[in-house]
Formats: sequence, structure tokens, C-alpha cells
Amino acid sequence: MTNDVNDEAQAPGTKGRPVKTKHKSDGGILETVKVVVQALLIALVVRTLLFQPFNIPSGSLVPTLLVGDYLFVSKYSYGYSRYSIPFGPPVLDGRVWGSEPQRGDIAVFKLPADNSTDYIKRVVGLPGDRVQMIDGRLYINGEIVEREEAEPFVTTDAFGRTVSVTRYRETLPDGTEHFIIERDGDRGFWDNTEVYTVPEGHYFMMGDNRDNSTDSRDLSSVGFVPYENFVGRAEIIFFSIDEDASAWRLWEWPWTVRWERILDQIR
Repeated sequence: MTNDVNDEAQAPGTKGRPVKTKHKSDGGILETVKVVVQALLIALVVRTLLFQPFNIPSGSLVPTLLVGDYLFVSKYSYGYSRYSIPFGPPVLDGRVWGSEPQRGDIAVFKLPADNSTDYIKRVVGLPGDRVQMIDGRLYINGEIVEREEAEPFVTTDAFGRTVSVTRYRETLPDGTEHFIIERDGDRGFWDNTEVYTVPEGHYFMMGDNRDNSTDSRDLSSVGFVPYENFVGRAEIIFFSIDEDASAWRLWEWPWTVRWERILDQIR
């Protein structure tokens, strides 16, 4: 980019009289617009094909993900569908370059009830699986999922009080280990369910906060999630801040940012 030129010149026969020339503009405003448009296009491509940022607004995946976590979701992990594109236009039928979700993945998907709300849960049941909760224990295909009690997890209740809840290390059939918590012991609302048979092309999703998660156990709200509705797999936490803090209050970051969680891989 160059600066505007504002020189005086003389034409023949006009000695002593300054002649005004046209201002030479480098199109500064136009160049700025071009840069902005290019940046937006690059951001759109990255967001659609590579990574999309999300934040966690609820505690359904505690203790794995906390309210105030910001994470990147890989868009290429499961291939691409209409829901990989902003606003979900019907330009793709099914998925292209698809790779099936694996048991234990934490994935973002579009809520089947409206195909627009973003949900994030853990993949527990694969197509054809039979999933059931009995006395707070997870069963897959008739086999109880192993768990062992771990150190308690300290959190806050609905009134802001600090409470300690039971934490378990759960091992899914493929060997994937992750932590879950039980606020209500094994007597929660969804701790005894019917047998869910996962249809072909669908997945059964659950939160790690078993007594505080609206997930596939509730067929009227979430239910089975179609493969097409998957947006991407949660990969890494790039920022994390206390639940009651504001990310915009930079001067409070030294004591409100959860520095130990930044760059944690999500499992």
C-alpha cells in the first residue's frame, strides 16, 4: 500500500501558475475490505473443514469437561455432512470422507429434535448395541461396564456450596478409560432404564456427570443420534476460566483462569 500523492506540477505555457493534478489513490478502503473478506473466508474454511471452537455452558460432562472450558473440535474426524457447514444447508446427502465415531469419543452433534442445537456428549453405544442402566451401573450388550472408585471430586451444588461427590474410573468394552461422577449415588432418575437397542446408523450418547445429564437415555429430548448429525470430535482445551468469572475481565485472569487445564487433551 502506498500513500496518496499530492504534488504540484506545471503545464507548458502556464509558468508560475500551479496546476492541480488528480489525487492518486491506492484504494485504501478497498484494500481493507479485501483483507477483511479474505480473512473471513480463511476463517470459514478452517471452521468448516479443520477446527471449530466451542465453549462448555453446562456440567453434563463433569469431571472431564468443566463449565468455562473452551475447546477445539476437529471437523475432519468423522468426515463432513451438511452440519459441518454453518447453518446446516442441505447441500450434502449423508457424509463424505466419513470415519465412524469410536466408543469413548467425546463428540459434538446437532440435537436430533431440531437439528440446530449443539450438544456434546460421550459416545457409549454403537449401532446395534444394547444399552441399559441397572442400579446406576452401565450395561452394554448384557455385560456390566467395569468401574472402580477413585478419589472424590469437589464441585459446587445448585446453591453454590462446595460439595464432594463420588468419582469412578469407568472402562468401556474397548478399553477406553474415563472418569464419571455420581451425585445421587445409584438412585438417580436415570439409574434404572429400559434396554435401548441402538438403530443402524445411530449412536447412544451419555454425559460423564451421570445424574446431571440430558442425553440418549431421554428418548423424548435427545434419543439416538444419527451419524449425519455429528459435527466433530473434541480434541483439546485451549482456554479455561472459572464458572462465575468473565473472560473479558483480563485483569482478573491471574486468579480466574484455570491455567492447569489449558492444552489438556480431551479423553
